[in-house]
Amino acid sequence: MTSIASAFGNRRVIPGFGITLGYTLSYLGVIVLLPLAAVVARSAGMGWDDFIAIVGSPRTLHSLWLSFGAALAAALIDAVFGFLVAWVLVRYRFPGRKIIDAIIDLPFALPTAVAGIALVAIYSKNGPFGQYLEPLGIKAAYTPLGIIIAMTFIGLPFVVRSVQPVLEQLDQRLEEAAASLGASRGFTFRMVIFPAVLPALLTGFALALARGIGEYGSIIFIAGNIPNISEIAPLLIVIRLEEFNYDGATAIATTMLVISFAMLLLVNLLQVWSRKRSGL
Repeated sequence: MTSIASAFGNRRVIPGFGITLGYTLSYLGVIVLLPLAAVVARSAGMGWDDFIAIVGSPRTLHSLWLSFGAALAAALIDAVFGFLVAWVLVRYRFPGRKIIDAIIDLPFALPTAVAGIALVAIYSKNGPFGQYLEPLGIKAAYTPLGIIIAMTFIGLPFVVRSVQPVLEQLDQRLEEAAASLGASRGFTFRMVIFPAVLPALLTGFALALARGIGEYGSIIFIAGNIPNISEIAPLLIVIRLEEFNYDGATAIATTMLVISFAMLLLVNLLQVWSRKRSGL
């Protein structure tokens, strides 16, 4: 009986570790690594002085700062409100809950250009929100604030869908036990709920950050695309390509690649640390 169980335990539904690993590495290399390597190789052939001259120009530096700064701000906003939305969807039952749950995924299916046009219509001077923001001195459309709004819009589903399954699987008896021992709601949240949800929250934050950095379609309509004011790095890459300045485009792309990799690596290290701390 033991031999049968051990023999069954060694079986795999999809056999052939070497074959499947080979397909995995080949697919990853062709689809992901090869295009990235081509960009890096093109930049490496430019020469260090030319590379620094392109990346160090004020217009490029501002576009990079705007893209990464706005993406970071939007991801932080999504982390806070995405957690709240996921909490409400999991912990409460109310009419229309299924509809709201479905609406969360709309930014996934909605074409980015449509999202950009809709945001401009809402936050422009005569829009439903813009007409009330303008008298307060808050201009959203055609400013960096509009870029943050667009990135927040497209990044929110990543946080909600990352946190929601973890909240659904979280044993509420742990909260009841903490309450029975006299713990306050704030203490229970800090010591019981948040450590369990933190790895998933960081995952959603990283996905929202990555999506915001690379977003293009929904931003160019609401950004205004003014150099040194509201011009994002992906748009500057497209401009350089239209000018047939391939060296300039690849230099900016390589810089974005390096910074993005460093930021995502940092987030992944924070995920590992949070899992070890929470004992997961």
